[in-house]
Amino acid sequence: MQNFFRAMFQLVLVVLLTAATVGAFWFGLVPQRFSPFAPVSLERPSQWFLDPKLAALRNDPTLCQSVLKAPHIDAVSVPDNPIKKGCGWTNSVKFGNAGGARLGVEPVTCELAAALTLWIEHEVQPVAIAAFGKRVAAIEDMGTYDCRNIIGSSMWKDVKSQHARANALDLAGFTLEDGRKISILRDWPGKGPESKFLRDIKSRSCGYFRVSLGPDFNAPHKNHFHFDRGPMWTCR
Repeated sequence: MQNFFRAMFQLVLVVLLTAATVGAFWFGLVPQRFSPFAPVSLERPSQWFLDPKLAALRNDPTLCQSVLKAPHIDAVSVPDNPIKKGCGWTNSVKFGNAGGARLGVEPVTCELAAALTLWIEHEVQPVAIAAFGKRVAAIEDMGTYDCRNIIGSSMWKDVKSQHARANALDLAGFTLEDGRKISILRDWPGKGPESKFLRDIKSRSCGYFRVSLGPDFNAPHKNHFHFDRGPMWTCR
């Protein structure tokens, strides 16, 4: 019996240590110098262990500055707004171009900016070229920072949105090089190439953002994609 309890104790200890290790990487608590993973690169279209690599940017301004560089993104650091009552931001940037498309937002966390750049450059642009023979020149956003709770779900009505920490971004549409506009509200329900384009890039977003929501999720998202790098994980 004593051996049984000793074995159970060891098992519980291993489980707890494993959970703590995973949590440390999940919340970006492991400094890059202690990480077994190479830093995230905006040049590489596919990378092993991308999620913990992105999470490592969360609390590391120096690493952020070394990763968010031209020609991939024209990011500039913005002063911290220390989080109070669930609202504010740290280690965030502003930019006017990302992944070859005009998109001016601020503030947005370094982690989210990196994920967005990778998605635009290595997923959105290739899909646009294949579908229309044109690159995406501009992306219409609906904002990032907003000190508010999650909307659209009674379950989470008293929980702060990732927008409250500048760690979420809503996108409404895309403009191609020839001026052609693709609207999520108008084109998502259709069956033409615009709808296929939107659905394709939406599905590809799941590898970069922990939460990726679109018109099929619920009515409040009928006109935009919601992306964030918060603690939850869902792609709908």
